[in-house]
Amino acid sequence: MARRQHVPWKAAGSASETQSSADRVVRETGWVFNNVTGSDLSLADFVESGDHETLAYLQAFGQLSSPPPEQPLAETFVEIGSGIGRMTASFTRLYQRVVACDLDAAFLERCRQTVAQFGVAPHLQTCHVADGHTLGMPNNSADVVFSYITLQHCHRDDALGLTREAVRIARPGARVLLNYRTWVPQDAVLFPAGAAVRALFRLPTVGPKVAQMRLPTRLGWQANRLAPADVLAAVGDSLDDICIFRSPKRRPFALPNTIDATFDGVDASHWWLTATVR
Repeated sequence: MARRQHVPWKAAGSASETQSSADRVVRETGWVFNNVTGSDLSLADFVESGDHETLAYLQAFGQLSSPPPEQPLAETFVEIGSGIGRMTASFTRLYQRVVACDLDAAFLERCRQTVAQFGVAPHLQTCHVADGHTLGMPNNSADVVFSYITLQHCHRDDALGLTREAVRIARPGARVLLNYRTWVPQDAVLFPAGAAVRALFRLPTVGPKVAQMRLPTRLGWQANRLAPADVLAAVGDSLDDICIFRSPKRRPFALPNTIDATFDGVDASHWWLTATVR
């Protein structure tokens, strides 16, 4: 079933197909891809911002040493929600096999171009998540499954479905590192505003135009809020060493059998699940 929150991605995917390069995609589709809008942001700048975040998160979660290893790790790393490869290029320098997953095939084509320019192309494979919630990978095939600012963009059921998929494809002893958005006081305004924008996306003439405007798109793509209890109800029985990373500005979630941790890089509206798969 078509999801209204996917409209900006479809619009950006269509734009990706018409631009001559991934660099042009970044310059022309800032309403989706980058927090710095305008044509001055190059693909190189875009990827560099991903490089910094990649290392920050993987090191904070104990997945990489500091400094990182000189040689790529002989592991399979799966990224759910690669987009056009902002962080993927860095992952291919750190891991010998990276599987980039996204719901838009045009994004994956641009992701391959980005990695060819800034990463290690032979280390990359792609996976088209055509239905929005299923990863076309076998059971027990990944050593690390990572997702950042993607699961908040999904319908709630799709987000939980992708979470289950992350656990399914992970080998026993593998790690999942998954980012979610949860409730904050501002959502009293933001959540209904987002629902209104997603309703506009459905309008034949207005919808495509709204989907290319930065502010409404940012509201409309925040399609769900998931608390740690929601996610652990779905997959907690399959996990050990469960740690919930939150912003220092947020109170602990205080769930039993979980470790509470803080990281300055986490927004107050976000949280991360890091755990080992049984």
